[in-house]
Amino acid sequence: MSERELIPWSRYVAIGDSFTEGVGDPEPTAPGGLRGWADRVAEELAAHRTDFAYANLAIRGRLLDQIVEEQLGPALELKPDLVTVSAGGNDIIRPGADPDAIAARFSRLVGSLRESGATVVVFTGVDTKFAPVFSSMRGKIAIYNEHVRGIAEYHDCIVADQWALRSIQRPSMWVSDRLHLNSYGHHEVARMVLAALNVENDLVAMQPAPARPARWREARAQDMVWARQHLVPWVLRRLRNESSGDNVIAKRPFAEPFSFGADAAPPIP
Repeated sequence: MSERELIPWSRYVAIGDSFTEGVGDPEPTAPGGLRGWADRVAEELAAHRTDFAYANLAIRGRLLDQIVEEQLGPALELKPDLVTVSAGGNDIIRPGADPDAIAARFSRLVGSLRESGATVVVFTGVDTKFAPVFSSMRGKIAIYNEHVRGIAEYHDCIVADQWALRSIQRPSMWVSDRLHLNSYGHHEVARMVLAALNVENDLVAMQPAPARPARWREARAQDMVWARQHLVPWVLRRLRNESSGDNVIAKRPFAEPFSFGADAAPPIP
């Protein structure tokens, strides 16, 4: 490996739900306007590889079976050598959820990912003792976590242990919906994942840094992505007499008290 190529992974794919999508961690310059722990991890990994590539297929609200149906195939097609998968959380919090049955399906998902030869990182759920509304789910989460640890051992995966991550177990690390981490929370999870991967990094506890400016080569690659995703569709819409506003509703359809960025930059806990 060269001086920069200090890690064994060059192609990272993240799959999952809102946790992996980055909900709660806004970043206007990022695709979808979100950053999140996975982007933060990718930023650090990219600093170690000149040939590093990253994809994030996670979509908010997805249940385990939806992640399998919608994201597993596309993830494998990208031929990653590193995959992070957080799935089952939305299933566990549903009334009557069976953590044993959910874990059995999760094991099949992890097995499919490991068959590709990729390093796979799985996540335990957060200890919800600190959250009064969700503390009643603590038992089911703990059962599922034990399954996740067993699955990781069986399939030879890396465990990112949120249950043991005490820094996020306080209300100040979460946005107002109490379901999603804020920027500080995502930063702490990123630090945990990098530690689990044994990757050196510059992330400082409780000090989330702004997104790094793109290097020249990265900027040119981003220009190509922008042209494919935005310029070409814009030209086609002009030719078809269509508008990007078709089938889109107003972002603020009701007259409500105005607030902006309340969760984007919470006070340092």
